[in-house]
Formats: sequence, structure tokens, C-alpha cells
Amino acid sequence: MTRFPLAALAFGYAFLYLPIASVIVYSFNESRLVTVWSGFSTKWWSALIANQAMIDAALLSLRIALVNACAATVLGTLAGIALARHPRFVGRSLFVALAIAPLVMPEVIMGISMLLLFVGLERYVGWPERGFATIAIAHITFSMAYVAVVVQARLADFDRSLEEAAMDLGARPFTVFRSITLPLIAPALVSGWLLAFTLSLDDLILTQFVAGAASQTLPMAVYSSVRLGLNPQINVIATIVIAVSTIGLVTSALLLRRRRRA
Repeated sequence: MTRFPLAALAFGYAFLYLPIASVIVYSFNESRLVTVWSGFSTKWWSALIANQAMIDAALLSLRIALVNACAATVLGTLAGIALARHPRFVGRSLFVALAIAPLVMPEVIMGISMLLLFVGLERYVGWPERGFATIAIAHITFSMAYVAVVVQARLADFDRSLEEAAMDLGARPFTVFRSITLPLIAPALVSGWLLAFTLSLDDLILTQFVAGAASQTLPMAVYSSVRLGLNPQINVIATIVIAVSTIGLVTSALLLRRRRRA
């Protein structure tokens, strides 16, 4: 590789990661001004721990992200299997359109439509009350589309002769799925789960429509705080989110690498 591509690559990585590094550094800043370094301090970490509203928002986001990731992985896997294994069935075109629509639909449109749906259901059925349930349902709706695409792509490269050999030996379809298909598509499931978890943890626009007045997720709390002025605690929150995301990605990579060697 010549010097010019190396320089361009270095500039690109610096453009991407230097702002993230600066956020981490300034989370230990003594000054109240987020862009003026005045010495090392952990007082903003202590202030964040004492900020009960922010802690509650973070816990709510984590609970919603966990529920969303698990449910979206199950539903998205079923949709991905239907898309990959059944190329011809009545209504397939409509099913494909409905399955991938959340990938291209603006979140504002999704938010308004879901808000109208939840308000109508609450008025006539009495459920759901806007809060944890409505946020989780909204996140599952768009996250499962991403999982379906990931699983479908993995199944497209799947060697079906393994399943056919097992069925020739007398294995039932569920046994074949549990013993052969599921382990082989496990990397796609892990990727889909992490993708759904990250999307849920990061979502702001759709959540604002369906959250209700009593529920506030971490992105909503951060956005509200930023509107009133930059607070050094935001750097601490960003550092924690970066650390959690990095640990998750490294753990996933190590598990996948260990599985490939097994």
C-alpha cells in the first residue's frame, strides 16, 4: 500500500475515533466547561452516580434493550427462515414488503403511526398504557427487520446437504433444526441480537412518540440535558456506553472465534 492510501486511511480513522477519544478524556476533566481541560478529576463520575434520574433512565433503557433484543431475535429469525427457505408461497411479496419496510421507513412516520395505534388500543381495549410496553413493542417492530435480513443472508450461504443428510437418516425436522441449522446460524443470531440491542439502546425519535410522560430512556434524558446546555456528565455517560459496546463486541468476536476453532 502506497503512502497516499495509508495517509487517507489514517485520516479517516482519526476523523472517526478522535472525537470518541476526546469524549473519554474529557469525562475526567476538572472543569465544568466540557471543552476546556483544567486537570484530572473523577468528580463528574461521582456526580453521575448521584444523579438518580439519569440512573433510572439508563436502567430503563437497558431493560427495554434486553427485552427487545431477545424478542426481535426470535421473531426476526422466524421471518428470515421464511424468506430464505420458502421462495414461493401465497402472499410472499406482501410478506417481504412488510418484513423489510421498517428498514426504509422514516422513524417519524413509524412513530406517528404507532402512537395512533397505541392511543386507539388504550381507548377501546384499555391496553397498553404508554411506557415500557409501548417502547418495547415499537423497538421490536423495527429491530426484527434487521435480524431477519442478517439471518436470511446467513441461510443463503447455508449448505443444505447437511440437513438433507440428517433427514435421510431419519431425523425429524425439529431435531434437524436444533442440532444442525441452529448451531450453524448461531453467529448470525449473535450478530442480530447485538444489532437489535444497540439499535434499541440508541433510539430516540421513535421512542419519543411512544414513551408517554412517565417514562424516559437514556437517549431522551441526554437529549433533554443537552438542550439546557452541555453538561460534563454527558461525557461520562458516553464513556460508559462506549465501554459497554466495546466489551460486547469483543466478547462476541471471541465467542465466534472460539466456535470456529472448535
